[in-house]
Formats: sequence, C-alpha cells, structure tokens
Amino acid sequence: MPWDPAQYLKFAGHRLRPAIDLLSRIDADKPTEVYDLGAGTGNVTRLMKDRWPDAHVTGVDDSQEMLAKAAAAAPAIDWERADLATWRPARRADVIYSNAALHWIVGHERLFAELVGALAPAGVLAVQMPRNFSAPSHTSIAEAARSGPWRARLEPLLRPVPVGEPAFYFDLLAPRVAELDIWETEYQQVLEGDNPVKEWTKGTWLTPLLDALAEPERSEFEAAYGALVARAYPPRADGRTLFPFRRLFIVARAR
Repeated sequence: MPWDPAQYLKFAGHRLRPAIDLLSRIDADKPTEVYDLGAGTGNVTRLMKDRWPDAHVTGVDDSQEMLAKAAAAAPAIDWERADLATWRPARRADVIYSNAALHWIVGHERLFAELVGALAPAGVLAVQMPRNFSAPSHTSIAEAARSGPWRARLEPLLRPVPVGEPAFYFDLLAPRVAELDIWETEYQQVLEGDNPVKEWTKGTWLTPLLDALAEPERSEFEAAYGALVARAYPPRADGRTLFPFRRLFIVARAR
C-alpha cells in the first residue's frame, strides 16, 4: 500500500524509541552484512551505519515513497525495494534487523524460520513488532468500519491480530537458535495535538481503509473513527494525551 512519510513521521520520536531500544540489545562487534527490513525513511538504518561503519548496510522496504526519502538523506547506504514476505539476502547476514514491519506479513511461522536460516553462523535476528491490537486505538477501527455505509468495502480489509503471543515465538525459535531473548515493553506515550491517537493510526493501521474510500465517505469514516478514539483517549488536564502502546521484542542468535 502507498505510504505517506509525512504522516508517519508526525510521531517520529515515539516511533524511534523502540527502534533504538532494539538496536541497543544487539551484541555484534564487527558484522559484515547488515540488513534493515522495513527501513522506511531510513532514520534507523543511518544509525546502524553509524554504529557499524565498516559493514555493508542495506535498507529494504516495499514503499517507493519511503525509499525515495531514505535515499535522499543517505545516498551512501544501499536501498533495496522488495516484498518483505519473499525477500532473502543475497549473502548470509550477520545482522537482520526489523523494527515495526513484520506484523504486516502473514505466515510468521514460515517467515521467522526462513529469516533465521538466512543468518551467518552466530548472526543475529532482531525484531520489534507492535502488540497493541486489542487496544481501543485498533479495535475502534473495526467498530467504525462496520458502523457505516462503507461496511461492504471496508470489512474485507479488516485483518486478524497479526502478532502472536510471546510464547508462540519462543516455541518457534528456541529449537532453531543458540540464544533467544523475548520481552515486551508498554510505552506510556505522551502525545500532543488534537485527537493524536487518530493521527497516529492514520499513519499506519488506518491507512488502507482510508485509501479504499473516496470523498465524502473517506472523511465521514475518519470522523467516525476519530470520535471513538477521542472518547477512549481523552486529553489529560494539561491538554496532552496518554497513549499506552505495547511492543514485542525478539533477539535471536544463530548457531
């Protein structure tokens, strides 16, 4: 689906924090081949190149809009447009990193097994995925989609929860790797602006539904969703909005 980098980057600081938390947990001294899956606009990819300046770093994404912005900011990094569901590295990877991307792909049992299989000996797979899909920010999308004249067009676009429980990934990866660390963090995100939770999801999970509608239904559906999340996440006394957001982290080292 087409991405709007400007909308996504409205909350760049909050989106960057778990990416840095994940990057800091990778124990890799001098990797040769490093990949950033779902690199987006490349803000984390650039940090990876800074950390491992001698490595061959490749940012991979399926959005031409995002990659164009990334390439303009960091032409020295290799940028590859590819479908993450079928992408595999040309050479064995010392680090495969993915922040907030793999939840868009179905078939995690196959996907994670193949990514581990693409690692060099002692290589690291490091993944962060949102696991906030049972929160009102996301359940309200389905509620709004089913509550208006747009239901027939939007209901087929609703996706089941895309990320499994931590135990699912432990059972999948533990037999395949030498070391495995899995944890969750719920970030208490403090957002500013008018109905910021709507603006947050408008840059990600809400995007394909909005893109499926023409005006005036697009604006009417957005307003219906916006009313639901505004009630679920009211502004605090100082005018800011507290948006708890849970994320799942996985760091696995190959044998």
